[in-house]
Amino acid sequence: MKWLHLVSFILLVVGGLNWLLVAFGYNVVALLGSSVEQIVYILVGLAAVYEVVTHKSNCRECGSDGMGA
Repeated sequence: MKWLHLVSFILLVVGGLNWLLVAFGYNVVALLGSSVEQIVYILVGLAAVYEVVTHKSNCRECGSDGMGA
């Protein structure tokens, strides 16, 4: 499942950078077209849900007890 974590991380970075650009009046994802834009936003949202659900087991800082290593 390492590949899924990598893909979700990349999607979260893309989503975060797009939000940064939206703050300055640019929406790069909107340039892709409305149907592709919707797919990208859905994938970014699913990536966020995946990371929230699996964060504790994937994070080196949180550890298994949630209090750090």
